[in-house]
Amino acid sequence: MEETVMQLQKALHSADAVVIGAGAGLSTAAGYLYAGERFETYFRDFIEKYGIQDMYSGGFYPFRGLEEYWAWWSRHIWVNRYAPIPSDLYSELLRVVKDKDYFVLTTNVDHCFQRAGFEKERLFYTQGDYGLWQCMEPCHKLTYDNEKTVREMLPAQGFVIEADDNLAPPDWSRIQMRIPTELVPRCPHCGKPMTMNLRSDDSFVEDAGWHDASVRYRDFIRRHSKGKVLYWEIGVGHNTPMIIKYPFWQLTAKNPEATYVCMGRSHAYCPDDLKEQSICINGNAAEIFAQL
Repeated sequence: MEETVMQLQKALHSADAVVIGAGAGLSTAAGYLYAGERFETYFRDFIEKYGIQDMYSGGFYPFRGLEEYWAWWSRHIWVNRYAPIPSDLYSELLRVVKDKDYFVLTTNVDHCFQRAGFEKERLFYTQGDYGLWQCMEPCHKLTYDNEKTVREMLPAQGFVIEADDNLAPPDWSRIQMRIPTELVPRCPHCGKPMTMNLRSDDSFVEDAGWHDASVRYRDFIRRHSKGKVLYWEIGVGHNTPMIIKYPFWQLTAKNPEATYVCMGRSHAYCPDDLKEQSICINGNAAEIFAQL
């Protein structure tokens, strides 16, 4: 790892532009673990009642009514979107690229880049945001900030939001697995229930902000089609390789001065015909950023 990190350091130093492609592995390295102690701390009642094994699968569970559905999702939203980021990993990444002309393309929905200080105009969240709701229909193409309502849903279940926005360890004798019916969010246009603004099918709302970010990203890629461009893939798996991984390969192949970096905890790789332009690093992201 030491040798490949040195190669990355040189590539960063000489790069005219940096395009970061970030997947779930980056947030996992930052402490966003969806199973284990972190999950059990805030979802013990759902685990005992339904046998749900992690936060990800729980998002697809057919809960008994909207009151229970939003009890689950309000906890999920808070600990993964509004509570403090568990580590400084995103801030460390910003320190590495802040003096470069950079842009971030990410499939993550936890808003960590902007919360860590990355410029909003240099970010494109392709798959949505835990902080936004949309009409479940959807009857129109708008999204809605949810922090105020989620902040009301948690105390209604018995949770305490601390001054630093962490959730206090729950007193399970007081916790309820439902929210009051009057807090169930409904579309202001058609009255149907709201849902998460997360891409899972063709009902996902790409609002004006999404399209503006898409235009800015395409313009950045167009302006940096030549020269020393670093396409830096971090923590990208194989669920949606057509969003980051495959385009990064194609862009690197078209530009002989470009460098492709694949960084992950394991199985970092590149196509054979890009080996001369690639740096593949297997390892812990925190350790790699510390070396950089």
